[in-house]
Amino acid sequence: MLDFTVVIPTYNGANRLPRVLEKLQLQASTESLSWEILVIDNNSTDRTAELIKTYQKSWQFPFALRYYFEPKKGTAFARQLGVKEAQGELIGFIDDDNLPDANWLKEAYLFSQTHPRAGAYGCRIIGEFEVPPPENFEKIAQFLAIRDHGNQPRLFEPEKLRLPPGAGLVVRKIAWVESVAQDSILTGRQGNNPRSGADYEVLLQLYKHGWEIWYNPQMSISHYIPSHRLSKDYLLPLAKGIGLATCQLRMILAKNWQKPLIWLKTILGNLRRIVLHCLKHGFRFQDDLVASFELAFFWGSFLSPFYYLQQIFKLKQ
Repeated sequence: MLDFTVVIPTYNGANRLPRVLEKLQLQASTESLSWEILVIDNNSTDRTAELIKTYQKSWQFPFALRYYFEPKKGTAFARQLGVKEAQGELIGFIDDDNLPDANWLKEAYLFSQTHPRAGAYGCRIIGEFEVPPPENFEKIAQFLAIRDHGNQPRLFEPEKLRLPPGAGLVVRKIAWVESVAQDSILTGRQGNNPRSGADYEVLLQLYKHGWEIWYNPQMSISHYIPSHRLSKDYLLPLAKGIGLATCQLRMILAKNWQKPLIWLKTILGNLRRIVLHCLKHGFRFQDDLVASFELAFFWGSFLSPFYYLQQIFKLKQ
């Protein structure tokens, strides 16, 4: 068993992966660690496979670079395969647009030694933008996996759905194997169709099985945001997709008697949010991308109880 496995799920990431691999090659103070890199190709149609084969032919580092193909689209499927094939006791998830700083891996390992009940822990995530983000972007930055919770370690609050994103997340393999269901409803992003919730679903299952979820400020990554991810065509479907996961996520920790109440509260609470939001902005959203994003999120959350029932019905068929 190795100390650490870095899993990189990627979809058409041939142009992005070289920067990620370069950052991993430059990880500092890892001489005493045994680790590896796994690239999980999530049904790419570009030259991702060819790129990794080229890297493997000239690879001269003490840590292995391995490649796997996952035909089922969705980050959840890619990460599940990564966990299955990982030889490390710890597994760090780096997306193909994440650039870890030089101490990310070292700090990830050290944190695991001082926090033995941490089943998973996230890191500081700094945005790196191709073009300037829109006005008031800080209100929605967390939805694009940009997070900074300060300089002190802290426990997250899963009961309130306050959890770290999957970017830069580290999990204990034993915690994942013991806790995470293989038939998750939420599959995550699928190519250019962003759907969300898979990261939180995993973390809630870990928490349900008694593991702690932490924030480690000593770990830091940059998250590259290309211009198209700041467009309305990308952001509004993303917001709705995140909202659609709301009810399913709240059900994971709920007792059976609480579930009907959560179902109804989710509908009524988000209906109220939609009305107040529209009144606040005078029903004018054409020129306010952030307000439009928030409305799409509220709308997705309002629909999430019905979406949840639909997915349950599909699983039973």
